[in-house]
Amino acid sequence: MVSSGLPVARQRCAATLSGADIEGLLDAVPATAVRPRTVQRLVGGLTNVNVRVTHAGGSMVARIATTDSALLAIDRAAEHANSLAAAASGAAPAVLDYSAAAGVLVVAWVEGRTFGAADLRRGDQLARVAAACRRLHSGPRFVTDFDMFQVQRGYLKVVTDHGFRLPPRYLDFLPKFELMRQVLADNAEPTVPCNNDLLAENFLDDGQRLWLIDYEYAGNNDACFELGNIASESGLSTDQLEELVTDYYGRPSRNKVARARLLGLASKYGWTLWASIQDGASTLDFDFWSWGMEKYERAVAEFDGPDFDRLLQTARGPD
Repeated sequence: MVSSGLPVARQRCAATLSGADIEGLLDAVPATAVRPRTVQRLVGGLTNVNVRVTHAGGSMVARIATTDSALLAIDRAAEHANSLAAAASGAAPAVLDYSAAAGVLVVAWVEGRTFGAADLRRGDQLARVAAACRRLHSGPRFVTDFDMFQVQRGYLKVVTDHGFRLPPRYLDFLPKFELMRQVLADNAEPTVPCNNDLLAENFLDDGQRLWLIDYEYAGNNDACFELGNIASESGLSTDQLEELVTDYYGRPSRNKVARARLLGLASKYGWTLWASIQDGASTLDFDFWSWGMEKYERAVAEFDGPDFDRLLQTARGPD
């Protein structure tokens, strides 16, 4: 089992973390221990509990790690270090405090609107999304690397070792997944600090600019994974992904679009196992299986579709 990074005595599940538990954890961290304070539990967070804390010093978000993430290989110390680097880039909110013992990371509150997938699918935000990604990617290197092909192998071992269920035909696509890995590795791009989990809800709009939040899976990676994963998570069309890639690089590039499409496919295929693990292990009342199957069905359509071989060939070609 992969450790959650929490001392055994402090391990806890999101579903059973009470208000009193949260108050006690906040008391253990100087940035959130100030009284009087108000504490508001925020929606979202499948591997942690997020609360807004407001006191005389201002508003902040406390991210409380839970053991629901124990099998997902999340390194909380790396999350803290990478959050600091992301903040230094200007792409992410400032880090205000961190307690490894309490399992609490505190970041500045950003007053703004949380995006939904429809905001990205509308198409008028793509240039702003590309600019936010460039800001992050131009910042300090992260302390970890992220490779979805390695992550997928680790997750598959967890699924197999624990007897969690797999979607039909999942293992049948491993040869194509490996071929895709090899083609991309043979034509490798320099890595940059990536969030790697930019679902629409991890974009905050303060009216002037976009902020990127949540660095659980952050690591140095191919920028095309970031772009392909954004498209995958929000269901962007192929034309919209091409526009996002063009906005990011400042010019059209068939090669980069092909890389982003292939890495978006790797994202769907790999995160399917994240859902399988959570389906088998999480205490949360959330339909992880349906969430994962939606991704997997789109991955199957791409593996079986007419574009797969052409994308491999384009990714091999010149920029």
